[in-house]
Amino acid sequence: MRSLVGLDREAATAAFDRYLSDAAFSAKQLRFVQLIVEHLTANGVMEVARLYESPFTDNAPQGPDMIFSEEQVAGIVTVLHKIRAHVLPDLTVA
Repeated sequence: MRSLVGLDREAATAAFDRYLSDAAFSAKQLRFVQLIVEHLTANGVMEVARLYESPFTDNAPQGPDMIFSEEQVAGIVTVLHKIRAHVLPDLTVA
């Protein structure tokens, strides 16, 4: 299996900049996105299912659906898929 190096923090943050600029987010929502950035910085990519595990569920026990609208969750998923496609261009994103 291919080993991944974490994504540059600036690149991870930049990936969410447009998403975050599209609406006003609460402190809890911003912290959730920050956790995603931290995970990407450490691991390079992130499976969507990871959003429903700790540490993400520590503040949103039922995952992002608890603190984001359906449209906002879809936006997070889109960003994660774009990152995966950029980092692992040889894999297709479903």
